[in-house]
This record gives sequence, C-alpha cells and structure tokens, in this order.
Amino acid sequence: MLEFIQYQLFGFLSTGFGGILEGLSSVYPLIILVGVAAFAWRAWKRYIKADFISKMQWVVLEIKLPKETFKSPKAMEIVLGAFYNSPGVNVYDENYTGKIRPWSSLEIVSINGSVHFLMRILTSDRVTVEAHIYSQYPTAEIHEMADYVYNVPFLAPDSKWQMFGTEIKLTKEDAYPIKTYVDFGLDKDPKEEFKVDPITATLEFMGSIGQGEQVWMQINIIAAQKRFHKPGTWFQYQDWQADSRVILDKLLKRDKLKESAVFSNEILLSPGERGVVEAIERQVSKLGFDCGIRMMYLADEGKFKPANIGGLMSCLKQYNSLNLNGFKPSGVTKFNPWEDPFGKRIIAYKKYLFEAYCKRGWFYPPYDRVPFVLNTEELATIYHFPGAVAATPTFGRSESKRGEAPVNLPI
Repeated sequence: MLEFIQYQLFGFLSTGFGGILEGLSSVYPLIILVGVAAFAWRAWKRYIKADFISKMQWVVLEIKLPKETFKSPKAMEIVLGAFYNSPGVNVYDENYTGKIRPWSSLEIVSINGSVHFLMRILTSDRVTVEAHIYSQYPTAEIHEMADYVYNVPFLAPDSKWQMFGTEIKLTKEDAYPIKTYVDFGLDKDPKEEFKVDPITATLEFMGSIGQGEQVWMQINIIAAQKRFHKPGTWFQYQDWQADSRVILDKLLKRDKLKESAVFSNEILLSPGERGVVEAIERQVSKLGFDCGIRMMYLADEGKFKPANIGGLMSCLKQYNSLNLNGFKPSGVTKFNPWEDPFGKRIIAYKKYLFEAYCKRGWFYPPYDRVPFVLNTEELATIYHFPGAVAATPTFGRSESKRGEAPVNLPI
C-alpha cells in the first residue's frame, strides 16, 4: 500500500512539474524579448542623455574680493538662489531628446598653494549668476578662466602625477543638519577680530601646500527633487522636507506618549533633544539642493606628501556635530592588500574618480552617485567668500575695491 501511494505521488509531481516546465518553455521567448527591450530602452536613454550633456556649454568663473570685505555667509545664501532654477523635464524631452535638469559646481581649488574660489556653470546662466554675486558683493571681481583640470595630465600614459581622492557622504539622514554659520555666530555682526569662520581651516590647509601640488574640492549641486520613498506606499516618492517631517514625527513620539503622564508639567524633551528638533525644523524651512562632494590631492613627480592626505580628510570636519550631522568619506583611493591583491582596483578607481571630477559628474550616468541634501544655509557655510578674518596669505584677493564712478564727474 505504501509503495502504491509513493508511486502515485511521484507520478503526480512529475506530471505537475512537467506541466510547469512546459508552460514556462512557451513563454521563454516572451521573457527574453521583454528583457532585450528593457535593456535597449535603458541603453537608448543613457545614449541620448550623454549626447545632450556633451553639447552643453560650460564656463568656469573665478571670484575675487578685496580684503576689506565684511559679509556674513547669509549673503551667499542669497547668491545660491541663482542656482535654484532647474525646471522640470517633460516626458517627451526626457525619453526622446535626452534633456536633463542642469546642475552646477562650486569649487575651492589650491594650485601650488594659491587658493581660488570658482564656479562652473552653464554659459547661459552666467548673466544671472553674476548679477546675484554683484548684488551681494558689489566689490567682487569675476573673471572667466580656462578649466584648471586639464593642466594636470594624470591619465596620460607617461604621467608621473600621483593622486589621492575621496567622495563624501553624510553621517546621518539628510534631515539632520551640519553645524552652520549660525551655530558659529556668523549670522550676527560682531567685530571682525571676534569672528570664527570655519572655512578658514580649509583655506589654511590649501594654502600650505607647495609647488607641484594641487588640492581640488568640488560641490556639485542641483535643485532637490522627490527621491525619498514615501512610507506606506509602493512606488510613490516625496521630497526631502516631507522625509524630514517623518523623522521629526519619530523624534516626537516619546513626546506624545508623555502627554498622558500624570504630571502635566513634565519636561517632554531634554535640552539636547529639543535642540535637535529645532535644528531640523530650521533645516526644512529653507531651499534644498541635492549635492555631491569630491576632494582630491594631486602632486607631480617627487612632490607627493602623504601627510597632506590627513589635511585633505580634515577639510570638512569642523562642520561635524555628534548630535546632528557631519561629513565622512564614502570611498577613498586606497585599498587593503587583501581587497586588491593585484593593485587593479585602485588604478580603476583613481581613473574613475579623476574622470568624474573633470566632468563634474554626479547626477547622471556614467558618473551617477546617490546625492545628499544640503539647504542654502548649510551650503553657504561650506562655500562662501570669507572676509578679513581669513588671513591666509595665498588666498587670492583683488587688489582694491571695485566701485562705481562718482555721479558728479564733469562730462
């Protein structure tokens, strides 16, 4: 009897699986066709976007200010408004012309110890950006310059240049802000000798390098878009402000539980917790940018100093906060021997990092990375034109103030 049952069960399973396999074999061509079509469509979109990007016209601007500049980073917040003008792209343009939302790059560069503030923008945006800069920095001098990245032949077959580079990410969720100029008291107007500008640490390091050395830092920015998954849905996304409010709700859940406590005057949040909540609320009240940061240290043959790697990695540490947010490397051009026994990974990653920096790529293939959000206050903190408090001797400044001619000159 047992043998009969086993025989029947085996026959049923064989017939069932056979039927399933037969059914699958009939849809194999359809599955392959759908897969090929999806691959072709994705390849097509990558191609048309790459073609569109290759036709974009860029310009690199250098901004210089005289030493007698007494401006809070708040002024840079207003300048950043010029970059928050990325219009949406309709379905036709996205899928058939390859049109993309434009982005810009804010850069601080040291060449042989000479520090420069640069902006790489679309040529069509130059008038708008310059108008915003002059509106807040009337004494500024703005010059177009050749792209400095092409002066370093790092990828040439016979190149002797050495490089260390890294990409940056946040230590916590985007909702938590970094330490900003408001936390450093630069939103007020104290005497210049009492100001503490955190950007001076970066400028001092950049100004300390010697001949044959360069330090590059770029901040790729684009108006923030909806890319955060919306809780409770499958395919819906929300913007960073809505995502930040979800985190605020989580932080305040204990607060809601305590509302039912016996003592109505019980302290709901500790001072530290309240400070975090207030910081996040201030964060979401301002415009946000999707950002990507890269930093590189390059040196010609015999000029590379390993000690400068530590200086490069410390360029953004002054903005870190234990209870809020901060910056940390997401990848560096260094691998342990067991991770890269033949030394091929580090060569490939250095090549990728250098090419991505030169192309200012972050938001689109082939250099796409996951961005993080910084609002205008945070962005103006890590990139603003310092005043007289920055005494770095190699920081490029204009020789004198730029002013208008007197209105009563004889004609």
